[in-house]
Amino acid sequence: MSIKQKIKMPDFEADQQDAMKKTTNIHSLADQVEKLESLQNTLESQENNIKKTKSEIQKVSGDIIPTMMSEMGLAELKLHDGSQLKVSTSYKAHISEANKEMAFNWLRENGLGDIIKNEISVSFGSGEDTKAADYAELAKSSGFQPAQKMKVEPMTLKALVRERVEAGKEMPTEIFGIFSENKTTIKRNK
Repeated sequence: MSIKQKIKMPDFEADQQDAMKKTTNIHSLADQVEKLESLQNTLESQENNIKKTKSEIQKVSGDIIPTMMSEMGLAELKLHDGSQLKVSTSYKAHISEANKEMAFNWLRENGLGDIIKNEISVSFGSGEDTKAADYAELAKSSGFQPAQKMKVEPMTLKALVRERVEAGKEMPTEIFGIFSENKTTIKRNK
């Protein structure tokens, strides 16, 4: 065996091809990173345009058209093509934790306490089935304190607010976080 055969000689040609392959891969990777950044920028721009368009729609639908129709004394309008233009008011309400007690008291004082859901629950550990059964019958006399949760369903509150506001009845805006907005709808003739 010759010395050349015993000592592995570097294969400069193969090393050069390997280096070129890595360089090509790096350029390809860089191209994909640039493409990703470009796509992300395009998406961000499109999302900003959508937000801007939604804001403009809200302004025209909730402010400009309702104001114009109100000034003209119109609530609905039938268009030449048979479509109908209508402005309606939607109500939103929310009882915050800070206002919960005041809101519930106001509802009870005004004969509306029946919309308050009152839920009481007690948790028992494993092996306490007998205690749970006794507690169901004796409740607090067994020494346990039930967890009480009171709430008004959001849709029930929304309906109550709409009913009272449209009937001209009192409904404390601050306590119930009442918000109303106009919305214009166009019903197309099919």
